[in-house]
Amino acid sequence: MKILITGGSGLLGQYLNIELAKNNSILTIFNKNIRNCKDYNSIKLDINDRVKLEEVFGSINPRIVIHTAAISNPQIASHIDPKLVYSTNVIATRNIAELCARFNARLIYISTDLVYAGYRGSMLKEDAKLIPVSFYAESKLMGEVKIKEIFDNYLILRISLLYGFGLYNSHNHFHQMFLNLKSGIPVKLFGDQFRTPIELNDAARIIDELAGKEIKSETINVGGKERLSRFQLGELLCKKAGFDYSLLHKITMDEIRDFPKVEDVSLDTSKLQSYGIIQNSVEDSINKFLLFNNYENNTAL
Repeated sequence: MKILITGGSGLLGQYLNIELAKNNSILTIFNKNIRNCKDYNSIKLDINDRVKLEEVFGSINPRIVIHTAAISNPQIASHIDPKLVYSTNVIATRNIAELCARFNARLIYISTDLVYAGYRGSMLKEDAKLIPVSFYAESKLMGEVKIKEIFDNYLILRISLLYGFGLYNSHNHFHQMFLNLKSGIPVKLFGDQFRTPIELNDAARIIDELAGKEIKSETINVGGKERLSRFQLGELLCKKAGFDYSLLHKITMDEIRDFPKVEDVSLDTSKLQSYGIIQNSVEDSINKFLLFNNYENNTAL
């Protein structure tokens, strides 16, 4: 299939490049940093430039567009010009949806678990209450709404906390935690926020599998099988990598100034599993990337 990937140099985008290029013809879009896009058919493009986006659609006529590009850090999004966040996360998403409708392409939109109300219980289904508490999460939800207003050939994926190793200097909290623990540096981790973390390789594989299925007009939770806090994730890493548990320091969200507090957005992924998708456990995922020494290969922060 011809697949267009936005945000191809991002944390998830680079793993999608690797996974989707195995059996498809991809064009991956990057903006400021090329990273592993240099190894694939790629183009430098600001997704806010609708004219150039239209030119790209016309030149390759993609069957599927996987839209990952966004201003995706909640804390960064809350401290920069809100017009830029809105333009990138909402208006550009609307434009991409309109182009998908015109060129008869299916849109796979990468949303976030942070759109859910974080105080309504755990293991949330797709119809759970939506109350985003950060401007980032609100903008991602607005992107969902724009897509649904335009056409029905979409798949919205609400992705949980991604963990693993960032490639080519893409930033990742888990990777920094790993490097700190490996060097004997203490780390502070939330003990009062719960999510269903999913490893980057696993997330890319799942998105690839979903892209190969004829699914449209659906919103699907994409996360791991286990409900964990970041502190518990750190404990599992220490267990598997042999790091010193005493380096882990449990903190609360209240201790971080201006942090958008979301207590529990752990995801029920039964709909995902109903499509034949099987997630790896956190322990299995950690075992795999420790076994293959991925952290030694082009993954320095």
